[in-house]
Amino acid sequence: MGVMRKSIITVVGKDQVGIIAKVCTFLAQSNVNILDISQTIVDGFFNMMMICDANNANKEFLTLSEELEELGKNIGCIIKLQREEIFDSMQRI
Repeated sequence: MGVMRKSIITVVGKDQVGIIAKVCTFLAQSNVNILDISQTIVDGFFNMMMICDANNANKEFLTLSEELEELGKNIGCIIKLQREEIFDSMQRI
């Protein structure tokens, strides 16, 4: 088995009840495992970063990304899903 490729999810928006629950529910339904999570609230803005394992997800990466973006719009947040490799390649520039 190869190296586990991780995915990074960022969620930013005005703080409100249920953001974490909705994102976590979506990930669970999509069979995405959360490995690590960090969240802060700064001046009323909610900021969360999750390191996930999406290798066994039940949908394509692009579909996951689009559905998370849509979920974000519904809850007033900007949600981005990115592959770990994006950050690896940035370091080499």
